[in-house]
Amino acid sequence: MFLNRLALRHYRNYDEIEITTENNVNIFVGPNAQGKTNLLESIYVLAMTKSHRTHQDKELIGWNGEQTQLHAEIQKRYGSCKLDLAISNKGKKAKINGLEQKKLSNFIGALNVVMFAPEDLEIVKGTPGVRRRFLDMEIGQVQPSYLYDLSQYQKILLQRNNYLKQSYPGKSTPDAMLDIWNEQLAQYGVKIMKKRQSFIKKLQQWAETIHRGITNDSEDLLIRYAPSFDIEPFEDESVLLNQFMIKLSLVRDQEFRRGVTLVGPHRDDLLFYINDKEVQTYGSQGQQRTTALSLKLAEIELIHEEVGEYPLLLLDDVLSELDEYRQTQLIRTFQQKVQTFITTTGLESVHLDQLDHASVFHVLKGNVSGRS
Repeated sequence: MFLNRLALRHYRNYDEIEITTENNVNIFVGPNAQGKTNLLESIYVLAMTKSHRTHQDKELIGWNGEQTQLHAEIQKRYGSCKLDLAISNKGKKAKINGLEQKKLSNFIGALNVVMFAPEDLEIVKGTPGVRRRFLDMEIGQVQPSYLYDLSQYQKILLQRNNYLKQSYPGKSTPDAMLDIWNEQLAQYGVKIMKKRQSFIKKLQQWAETIHRGITNDSEDLLIRYAPSFDIEPFEDESVLLNQFMIKLSLVRDQEFRRGVTLVGPHRDDLLFYINDKEVQTYGSQGQQRTTALSLKLAEIELIHEEVGEYPLLLLDDVLSELDEYRQTQLIRTFQQKVQTFITTTGLESVHLDQLDHASVFHVLKGNVSGRS
């Protein structure tokens, strides 16, 4: 997968800009707060239809515009593809080769990306919500049906929670309405859990090998799925559905008292272990950073395995945070097979001697110039 052209209109601090990329490695250089991260974010938004930095789409629209327009021309193994995404206060419109997509889930997956930014350390040491978002975004890239199941689950969850809040405390009598919510919640919840379980298994297979390479075989990385209730690995969906329903019945009274749903994938977590010790609690900052790096490199290989070609790699101000050995490992990974976009405040943090045919763009006050 190769990005040939990126055009933005009224996006963040860019009024109108067009960038042509011809090389595998593209470096955006400039002081902080000039728009470097915005460029990488725009590529991410074209892939996922949402930002990794904000939940408010209106923040993506420049001061002088009523909507933002993003355009990309990419080369895929089966031919070229044009992507257009317009975002306004009224919603989003997405087109592939000029054809409007009725569902955003049909647009997601046309462009695959892996983003690595300093805040990705939060995947390892942050809250369970950060890790669930990581799972949702990455699985959605390679399995668009997952996003539909997740959307349906979230709608049912909201309605169920509202119903619980409106019910009186201590209610324990049979309730037909809640039974309906339970069946629907479990139906979509099981689909989400099965897909998360499968994704994590594949991620583990890639990450453990990559992590051993980064650490010179001194560390073993284990990634474990931690659902909201105990399940056996890869159980039949009907068995899992039955377990989900049983668990809901066991917490019924407690849910009425608290007015919230206590069971389901919205309470899942992801755990990381290095040499059998939990990284979130006992890992050093270096181990946490290396775990995050292993995850991102594993994502690249997993996406290639799932869709048949490598994604774009977006490195937002991370090379300066890696020591020379880890930076070398990262560069070797993406050098020949992955088109990469890097932001940095200075080229001294990038080992240009290890890069072949890199293009360097200078970013200042929302303007991009130069290519070498």
